[in-house]
Amino acid sequence: MIRVALAVAAGGAVGSVLRFLASSWVAGNWPRHFYLGTFAVNLVGCLLIGLLSGLFLTRTDLPQELRTGLITGVLGGFTTFSSFSLEIMKLIEGGRAVEALGYLAFSIIGGLLAAWAGLSLARLAA
Repeated sequence: MIRVALAVAAGGAVGSVLRFLASSWVAGNWPRHFYLGTFAVNLVGCLLIGLLSGLFLTRTDLPQELRTGLITGVLGGFTTFSSFSLEIMKLIEGGRAVEALGYLAFSIIGGLLAAWAGLSLARLAA
């Protein structure tokens, strides 16, 4: 169990740093659209979690440390609902309610579609 916990911790560090770098890059290049970094990592994360979950269903021989470290650690650190929620509140408080609602809708629908696409890709590869 300790090895799985260490894999999650290490993966979480990697995922968090990747999210920070992506968000920083977007905010530096498009400050008005600061939220697109979180939007992008959430969609990519949903795609990857669907893909990896599907692949891991057929690859039970892979170590639990690897499977849990990637899904719970890396992708858990990479995607974030708390930042997403805060960014929506900032948009609303900034008088950009329509943009906030669009971000909310596209994130949820896009995330579901990305997770479905990842699972479908995994099934095609099986």
